[in-house]
Amino acid sequence: MTGSEINSTGKVTLLFFGQLKERLNCDSLVYTLTEPATIEAIKLDLASQQPNWQPWLCERELLAALNQTMVGNDTVVNSGDELALFPPVTGG
Repeated sequence: MTGSEINSTGKVTLLFFGQLKERLNCDSLVYTLTEPATIEAIKLDLASQQPNWQPWLCERELLAALNQTMVGNDTVVNSGDELALFPPVTGG
């Protein structure tokens, strides 16, 4: 195994909050990257692995925080990152 192969795979901690956590019945999981991927690509991959998650991950607007910083769905996620997904929060 070469050094680039070691660095091309890794774990990302995914956290789910709010109604998303309730609907997925999951608060966190460890996702394995085979290469850096966008948040959108990770959501699509999760939906393909868990088809009942598809309406919640792909058909609804979700906010994302990568390493506790708000980001867009086109942001690239790398090994060792923490990705949090949650529905928009409204105040009252």
